[in-house]
Order: sequence, then C-alpha cells, then structure tokens
Amino acid sequence: MNTKILTIDIVVKSSIENVWKTYTRPRHIVNWNFASNDWHCPRVENDLKVGGTYLARMEAKDGSFGFDFKAVYDDVISQKKLTYILEDGRKVTTLFEPLKDAVKVTTNFEAENQNPLDMQKAGWQAILNNFKKYTERNLE
Repeated sequence: MNTKILTIDIVVKSSIENVWKTYTRPRHIVNWNFASNDWHCPRVENDLKVGGTYLARMEAKDGSFGFDFKAVYDDVISQKKLTYILEDGRKVTTLFEPLKDAVKVTTNFEAENQNPLDMQKAGWQAILNNFKKYTERNLE
C-alpha cells in the first residue's frame, strides 16, 4: 500500500501553554473540533499519555449523521508533539513550534482511500482554522 501523507499547518497568536491547553483539553476541544458550522463535537475524552485513548464524537447538528473519531496515542511530548494511530491504522502527528508571540501547529496525516486528497486536506485544515480562531479568542 502506498500511503500518501498530507500536511496542514497554522500559526496561532498565543502562548505555547495556551495552545497546548486548548488543543488537548476536552472542555476546549468541543468548541473547535469540526470542519463546518453545520457540525459539532458534543463529547470528547482524552487520556493524554502513550497508550491512552482519544475519542471525539462528531455529529451533524441536524442529527442526520455522526461518528466517533477514535485513536490511541503513540507519542506524547508536552507542548511539542502528539502522535496517534487511528482505528483504521493511519498515523497522525502534530507538532507545536514556538515562534515569537505565536505557535506554529503542523499536522501530518496519512490519507484514507475513500475521499479525494484535496477534500481530506480541506476538512482537516478547516478544523485547524477553527482551532486557531477559538484559541486566539480564549487567551488564558
């Protein structure tokens, strides 16, 4: 199988501590983890350690469709790196790079075979864009 790796990134104007907190804590994740306004993420569980599980319930707001996004952490380095393996075996790595007055967040993920690559990349990027907006509004 020839696995295609897709990359998305964003620069968030916030401290590394705030970026990490809003990226990893369920009470924050439910506020940004969706690709469009007609979707939401009503429930998140996050056991942030190697071997720990991540679960995000993704649902259309009209109730027409929903699914659980599940993964197991393979690598967790606080405020630097997260790697997890999805239920279907695909690997996802997110890196956190402090910049002057900001943090660059980069995610590399193995593409799936059901949807076009540009559609997958656009969906993951939309979620990351929501993360940026939410994090910059919620400075702690």
